[in-house]
Amino acid sequence: MLNLFSLRGRLSWKLGANDQEKVVLSAVEVESLRSEIAALEERESHFKAQLENIDEILRSARLSGYLFLRMRWAALPGEPPIDDTEVDDWIPRFVVLHGSCIYLYMISTDLSPQDSTLLSDVVEVGHLPNLTREDEEIRYCFYIWTCHGLRYECSSKSKIQVDLWLEALQIDCKLALDSKDVKNSEKA
Repeated sequence: MLNLFSLRGRLSWKLGANDQEKVVLSAVEVESLRSEIAALEERESHFKAQLENIDEILRSARLSGYLFLRMRWAALPGEPPIDDTEVDDWIPRFVVLHGSCIYLYMISTDLSPQDSTLLSDVVEVGHLPNLTREDEEIRYCFYIWTCHGLRYECSSKSKIQVDLWLEALQIDCKLALDSKDVKNSEKA
């Protein structure tokens, strides 16, 4: 579209038979405008597909929203524990609980997920200690542990959002919270 406006100063204007102004374009300029229009129509259809995908996800998902996420693998036998509490590697992801899976998208408009986990692979969910960021912002945290040794650590600025995720995961994965997690949830 920018090319169309940038051509305005270079276009040849002539008076027609009825004293109306006409634009005279070369074949190259016409072809350039046609290809630009085709590219814009292609982008428009891509954006429509993204909107339809988001609409479908939001209509059919049990739960969805942005969470800060990081992944950790279980320590191998004999491996010393790693203290990564000072590491700030939390990345925002659009997380969707739909059907029998948890889907992780880079952003909500992505057409396909970056990663997914079957709910049947989830063996444990629970609270993690809250994080206090440098700007004194509190993030409420929880984890999702899979049978493959992968732990998703999730956090949100909203305690309500964390509680909703934990409750939904416990129901869908048929898990129970430890009594200490219930007490931690009530204290926070």
